[in-house]
Amino acid sequence: MANGSGGGSYPSGGGGGLRMSNNINANNLNTDSSSSPVNVPKMDALIIPVTMEVPCDSRGQRMWWAFLASSMVTFFGGLFIILLWRTLKYLWTVCCHCGVKSKEAQKINGGGDTQADGACKPTDEKEENVAAEVGWMTSVKDWAGVMISAQTLTGRVLVVLVFALSIGALVIYFIDSSNPIESCQNFYKDFTLQIDMAFNVFFLLYFGLRFIAANDKLWFWLEVNSVVDFFTVPPVFVSVYLNRSWLGLRFLRALRLIQFSEILQFLNILKTSNSIKLVNLCSIFISTWLTAAGFIHLVENSGDPWENFQNNQQLTYWECVYLLMVTMSTVGYGDVYAKTTLGRLFMVFFILGGLAMFASYVPEIIELIGNRKKYGGSYSAVSGRKHIVVCGHITLESVSNFLKDFLHKDRDDVNVEIVFLHNISPNLELEALFKRHFTQVEFYQGSVLNPHDLARVKIESADACLILANKYCADPDAEDASNIMRVISIKNYHPKIRIITQMLQYHNKAHLLNIPSWNWKEGDDAICLAELKLGFIAQSCLAPGLSTMLANLFSMRSFIKIEEDTWQKYYLEGVANEMYTEYLSSAFVGLSFPAVCELVFAKLKLLMIAIEYKSEKRESRSRKRILINPGNHVKIQEGTLGFFIASDAKEVKRAFFYCKACHDDITDPKRIKKCGCKRLEDEQPSTLSPKKKQRNGGMRNSPNSSPKLMRHDPLLIPGNEQIDNMDANVKKYDSTGMFHWCPAKDIEKVILTRSEAAMTVLSGHVVVCIFGDVKSALIGLRNLVMPLRASNFHYHELKHIVFVGSLEYLRREWETLHNFPKVSILPGTPLSRADLRAVNINLCDMCVILSANQNNIDDASLQDKECILASLNIKSMQFDDSIGVLQANSQGFTPPGMDRSSPDNSPVHGLLRQPSITTGANIPIITELVNDSNVQFLDQDDDDDPDTELYLTQPFACGTAFAVSVLDSLMSATYFNDNILTLIRTLVTGGATPELEALIAEENALRGGYSTPQTLANRDRCRVAQLALYDGPFADLGDGGCYGDLFCKALKTYNMLCFGIYRLRDAHLSTPSQCTKRYVITNPPYEFELVPTDLIFCLMQFDHNAGQSRASLSHSSHSSYSSSKKSSSVHSIPSTANRPNRTKTRDSREKQNATRMNRMGQEKKWFTDEPDNAYPRNIQIKPMSTHMANQINQYKSTSSLIPPIREVEDEC
Repeated sequence: MANGSGGGSYPSGGGGGLRMSNNINANNLNTDSSSSPVNVPKMDALIIPVTMEVPCDSRGQRMWWAFLASSMVTFFGGLFIILLWRTLKYLWTVCCHCGVKSKEAQKINGGGDTQADGACKPTDEKEENVAAEVGWMTSVKDWAGVMISAQTLTGRVLVVLVFALSIGALVIYFIDSSNPIESCQNFYKDFTLQIDMAFNVFFLLYFGLRFIAANDKLWFWLEVNSVVDFFTVPPVFVSVYLNRSWLGLRFLRALRLIQFSEILQFLNILKTSNSIKLVNLCSIFISTWLTAAGFIHLVENSGDPWENFQNNQQLTYWECVYLLMVTMSTVGYGDVYAKTTLGRLFMVFFILGGLAMFASYVPEIIELIGNRKKYGGSYSAVSGRKHIVVCGHITLESVSNFLKDFLHKDRDDVNVEIVFLHNISPNLELEALFKRHFTQVEFYQGSVLNPHDLARVKIESADACLILANKYCADPDAEDASNIMRVISIKNYHPKIRIITQMLQYHNKAHLLNIPSWNWKEGDDAICLAELKLGFIAQSCLAPGLSTMLANLFSMRSFIKIEEDTWQKYYLEGVANEMYTEYLSSAFVGLSFPAVCELVFAKLKLLMIAIEYKSEKRESRSRKRILINPGNHVKIQEGTLGFFIASDAKEVKRAFFYCKACHDDITDPKRIKKCGCKRLEDEQPSTLSPKKKQRNGGMRNSPNSSPKLMRHDPLLIPGNEQIDNMDANVKKYDSTGMFHWCPAKDIEKVILTRSEAAMTVLSGHVVVCIFGDVKSALIGLRNLVMPLRASNFHYHELKHIVFVGSLEYLRREWETLHNFPKVSILPGTPLSRADLRAVNINLCDMCVILSANQNNIDDASLQDKECILASLNIKSMQFDDSIGVLQANSQGFTPPGMDRSSPDNSPVHGLLRQPSITTGANIPIITELVNDSNVQFLDQDDDDDPDTELYLTQPFACGTAFAVSVLDSLMSATYFNDNILTLIRTLVTGGATPELEALIAEENALRGGYSTPQTLANRDRCRVAQLALYDGPFADLGDGGCYGDLFCKALKTYNMLCFGIYRLRDAHLSTPSQCTKRYVITNPPYEFELVPTDLIFCLMQFDHNAGQSRASLSHSSHSSYSSSKKSSSVHSIPSTANRPNRTKTRDSREKQNATRMNRMGQEKKWFTDEPDNAYPRNIQIKPMSTHMANQINQYKSTSSLIPPIREVEDEC
């Protein structure tokens, strides 16, 4: 055969190729050229492509074995060296150990010099050298460990870079897989080979670092990443030497994908266990899939070596990927299959492992993806729009109530997005609710206890965070603890975020004070449901129906128009009113508070009940205080914030836009809008600077006023009372002066037996029926008693409180009650009529029904069963009329000396004798409910639909039912105006202050204080009362008079601010009715017509003279007053001798009080300082009709039981 065959072009044979240098041994070439012609066909199968640019072997001989040999030699050579090193080290250790033992034996036996042993003499020096060497090697090892670890920034960068370059090398493999398996290529002209070479040099350096840092070199040598380096790095260097390229085992770089989850964790991308698990499963599955496809691509395109590579087939890499997928999924279409023996043998083993992996990994991956949180994204803040985060107890009921009030149409500036965060995905109903409000509501699944979830909802940029509580939980303390932990977590993440949280128990509010970043001055608020709920109920004991009125004021209700003349019409007109705040116009600067109230009510059709007063005194503890009906001593300052009752926020703007120059002659309040005139400072109606006006009693009626501001005001405390109360040895009030106080009493001293209670003949008292046992959660009865023991009542005005319930439960509550006077306990059950008769429930001012067992029942309809049964039991009781006339101070707010029980009452004066209640249906009752729908069971004679909202039901409108759900509206009301909560708490709690809460947090009890001018000054604050119209100085307005005239007269003459009516339900009927139920009318219009049986809600000033003895008052005042033509007359308190025989069973204390009251003689006229021309209006009084007279006769059994404005003597 000729030798010239080496220069021609040959077919590719197996389709593979490698680069090879032109330094081919000439002797080998001659030998090949002289071979027999019979071997030529076999040589054709070994021929590889040869080009003119790349000198290569003229015979096209394969060199795959050289590439494979480089990897095998590296792997096994290194393994052999490691094993050899370990063997030598082990032998050296054994020999040294034996030498040490022989040396010690010689010391023990001979005790001579060991220098004769030449091998052991320099041992110490060798040990020092070894120690130094070990120290140097350890330092290098530690340095290498730091370099490759992900604990440092350098290590993380290096690990990420290695992974990225591994993926880059895999991508280069994908590109080269389109070429033959083995080909001749020039390193200096092949760009991809140069890049791959650079990558592998970096891999080699990283391999060296890993080797140095490895503790166990043998296990490191056998790691997957090490094996990948062995079979990918050496062949690249062989390629450069041979100018050949062999795809070989470069597909093993796909195994680096297994570390993908670790890299993402290093980059702080993967944080949850599900995401880490999902990425792990996907990376293992994909890397195994791609690696197996690379092996099939290699053997199928190369062929079997023992077949001289003649059974190969041309398959692309991606066809091999497809083949592996259909093989793992057991589909096996048969369009692509393995032809080589190596390929088929690999498929046999792979289908076992691949099928197992496919059957286990794929379903788990699908499950993880399917279970991926639907609401697991992150909130994207909208520019120019605030957002709040709502968390805690997220349910359909709580969310719907919150959104109904927060997004009410009466709020004209709700440009706030609501972000709900909860760890449980919403159900279908709640999800539908979110979708209906998708423009303003978003939901994310997570927990506020997780900082990652707080970052997702952008808590650092949120305007506030609202935490809802589960009002129906079985363990209130545990629920409060959960919410406190939420506050701690949020404040720890962002200390300056404003938080408004609901709390169930009053005593748990103290734990919020332990949070360093909790600051109520910056807007943080805790809405204690137990405190407000019991406070509302307590105020209903003083002014029945007030709980309904206040609940409607801070709840957003839409106006419902009714054409029929029914009680619902007037009630719903009042329900549409809400409480708003607005800054007063400068036109009001310098005017007194009553003057502004009258102007605003008459001209602007608004009702202002309080202002935010700014004090510039250095001694003042707070720069701003809320003053409720402060009286004519307070003058309006520039920029004063007013609290208004109105039906819409737009109406309140009139107080801000009002201009005396432009709007003085306008009669339609709707026309009062922003004007363009500019008022000069010299036009202000002010002759005294605001600062001086503040000093002249401006803070006189502030509930939280600084004592130093009132210390020098002689009008605050009358002289004799100031002297009497300066006794340093007497403690009558708590240390803040806000509540009546007495030394702690043992519970045994206040327990009454049934017979003792019956002998006491209680009247004008408050009966609290409480259901509870030793295991029941405490409801905090202190919050019910504190408003009834407010210091703005005189001691004799305090209503006696009698608890009827389980003694075991009341013992647990007694620790918080033992410092309050006039409290008794009757052990028993509210369902026992004998117990109820023993406490004279028919003579009480109010009966309160509470239960501590309501949240222990799963069935919502049965949660209120005890309270409902007790209410129905009382209403069905019957009483005889042998009790006699009632006390005057238990029949309503009427002038002293005008007692309706006086025997001198006559129709001429419009006063009637009041018999006792003969049926339980007329007993004033207020029942606490948990489930709103259970209100339908309280009144059997109403026609309320079970689906009717609570505020539309008759018991709620009448003030005989109260549910804690109405307090949900306080969350949104507090967010929009934090002063609203302060105002509500001031009204219903009797004057609780942050200072008092801090004191209770320290001692869990009230602490007595001395009666100093500072503490006594705190008594001078407003309280809510009810004014009767059927007699007294306002009787001329009671029959057909105008509400606006009553408002102005009460305000100008007596500084009393009227804000509602408590009217008989059937007062609008033309025929007499036996119904004694009343309903609430909030903020009636000016032209509203009054009837004599109306009771007027008013804010009355503290009366200092009511505490003085009236024995010294001149009798002539009675003579002159009774001789006048005014509609009121003066009568003495009836003698105890005229009472029925049952009064003889009273204890000695009651007899002494009655005797002392009888000795007082004739009473001073009521409001003797009333000027004759105080009310110049010409009022046309219509003659009393027969129907109206019948209603007054019915009123004798329906009068509200309200304390009088003045009493005979202050027993304090």
